[in-house]
Amino acid sequence: MPWFKKARKPIEPQSDKTSRVPEGLWVKCPGCAQALYNKDLLANHQVCPKCAHHFRMNAADRLALLFDEAEWTEYDTHLRSTDPLQFTDTKPYRDRLDASMRSTGRADAVVTADGTIGGIPAVVAAMEYSFIGGSMGVVVGEKITRAIERAIVERQPVIVVSCSGGARMMEGTLSLMQMAKISAALGRLDRAGLPYISVMTDPTTGGVTASFAMLGDLNIAEPKALIGFAGPRVIEQTIRQTLPEGFQRSEFLLEKGMIDVIVHRRELKATIAGALRVMTGLPPGAPPAAAQVDG
Repeated sequence: MPWFKKARKPIEPQSDKTSRVPEGLWVKCPGCAQALYNKDLLANHQVCPKCAHHFRMNAADRLALLFDEAEWTEYDTHLRSTDPLQFTDTKPYRDRLDASMRSTGRADAVVTADGTIGGIPAVVAAMEYSFIGGSMGVVVGEKITRAIERAIVERQPVIVVSCSGGARMMEGTLSLMQMAKISAALGRLDRAGLPYISVMTDPTTGGVTASFAMLGDLNIAEPKALIGFAGPRVIEQTIRQTLPEGFQRSEFLLEKGMIDVIVHRRELKATIAGALRVMTGLPPGAPPAAAQVDG
């Protein structure tokens, strides 16, 4: 029999074979397309060592990054949405809530806690993007408002780390009301003479940008973070014009005076601690325990 008529054993498709590389061991950087060892990425505060692309962080990692010794006390963990509109699109809102709770281990899209930053007592609210896109519903509004009110009572500064797609459409007008609710609480914080620092990460959009994210005494952004109200594609389709290079990125906003400073993640805690020392009137070289905000 000629060689070309020999029966050959069919090659099994690769998809049927189990990969020898454990899932999640490597991560591809969207900035430079480099394969990054996941443990090295985590050790570098989830910043690409090649191109400095800032990956998104969950709320717990944010708090661990900011608070001294990665220790904090969390509040209002029991609050969860009651689905006030009985909303259903492709599936019921309650199902979306339950799925997000299971995947994140959180009751909603923000974690509020207090601890110390550089030895200075502070209240921090960190948003959880993995929970329905970090969207702002009634629970997010209530938890941030309670955190601000707690800070007023305890005479402590407030830091809010925003990472959100905006107001939660499944709660309709009730979600939009949180913009005014949180802004009013920040007004009371301002009248009490207490500092508020806003940290904007990728993305910070919609009603979050249109309210508390832009109201800081100091507005900080991470590099190349998307910050704006409507998305670039929506704006281009509306005005029928091509937007400038880097439009709505933190560097563009800094150039236009919309934010105060862009801070690399590894320098974020030190920058906030230094700002708090100035804002709370702590003299240079004084021990952090002496920090008090006078009324």
